[in-house]
Amino acid sequence: MTRGNLFSELTYASELEVRIRKVRLAENEEGYFSKCLRSPEDTYNLFKAFFDKSPVELFLVLHLKTNTRLSAFEIVSKGILNQTLVHPREVFKSAILRNAASIIIAHNHPSGNSEPSKEDIAITKQVADAGKIIGIPLVDHIIFTSEKYYSFAEHGHL
Repeated sequence: MTRGNLFSELTYASELEVRIRKVRLAENEEGYFSKCLRSPEDTYNLFKAFFDKSPVELFLVLHLKTNTRLSAFEIVSKGILNQTLVHPREVFKSAILRNAASIIIAHNHPSGNSEPSKEDIAITKQVADAGKIIGIPLVDHIIFTSEKYYSFAEHGHL
């Protein structure tokens, strides 16, 4: 890794930490984890600021209680400009440990195109299938852009 790339990665890591701290402040000030995620729009509105201005793809798993309240979320993968590597094992590791009743997965497309790629479709199927086996259903997979979102559930893919 060149010095320029290392500096760029460190700068982005610092920006990401600031974004996580802002989310933690929101938790305390606005009852972040008391929010019900009853629709893809609820999820988009709650997490849009988290994804805004990210120059790379971020992949999150959102843990839900039985009443669709958010109990936790975790960054599962940080990718490059137009892709990120994700495996169902990483998606479900923390969901199992935190006793999630169900999950939502979400990631951003920095390009602004909200349409799912072949890889997005494939990982959604893998996670949904794994969730059925272990008893933690995948409720939705939402792709974020700065202007709109794409919901696999709304489009009948879950």
